[in-house]
Amino acid sequence: MALYSSKLIEEAVREISSLPGIGKKTALRLALFLLKAPKEHTERLTSALCKLRAATQYCRHCHNVSDEAVCSICTNSNRDGSVICVVESVQDVLAIENTGQYKGLYHVLGGVIAPVEGIGPDQLQINSLIQRVQEVQPQEVIFALSATIEGDTTVFYITKKLKGCAVKASTIARGVAVGGELEYTDELTLGRSIVSRVAYP
Repeated sequence: MALYSSKLIEEAVREISSLPGIGKKTALRLALFLLKAPKEHTERLTSALCKLRAATQYCRHCHNVSDEAVCSICTNSNRDGSVICVVESVQDVLAIENTGQYKGLYHVLGGVIAPVEGIGPDQLQINSLIQRVQEVQPQEVIFALSATIEGDTTVFYITKKLKGCAVKASTIARGVAVGGELEYTDELTLGRSIVSRVAYP
């Protein structure tokens, strides 16, 4: 266990290292950097984080992060409203957007059905997706969920719920490795998977 000459440094290291992917050494390096940096730099950082936590909203249509009640993607008239891409998380939206291959809308579920972890359909944004499809009547729903058992279970569950809707259901091509997380897939593979999507059985 590291010994710190300052309780304030110790507290800062503890909080920074609680972030994903940041160990104690990196946390200490960041804390010391902020300590040496101009005061205004640290104040801007803390202000940005406070605003992020206090003012960030979730789009009432697609549940993506937004500055307003409806996100910039949903309000963009240049997007193709006839296609909705269903993803697990906000990170997946960013990953697909970075490919530049997709111009439709999104729907963020907030996870996948995982009974072992106690996550059921009611804890996800599935009902709002069904309601949205019924109201908007898109031509196609693309399932871009991680190629895992949980992801496949979620797709199966939703397609059963969509049986009465006149909408084409498709999944991204399996260029994405089975068992792989979508947000870690390289942009080229992910982009090709979107373009080469296949009809869901």
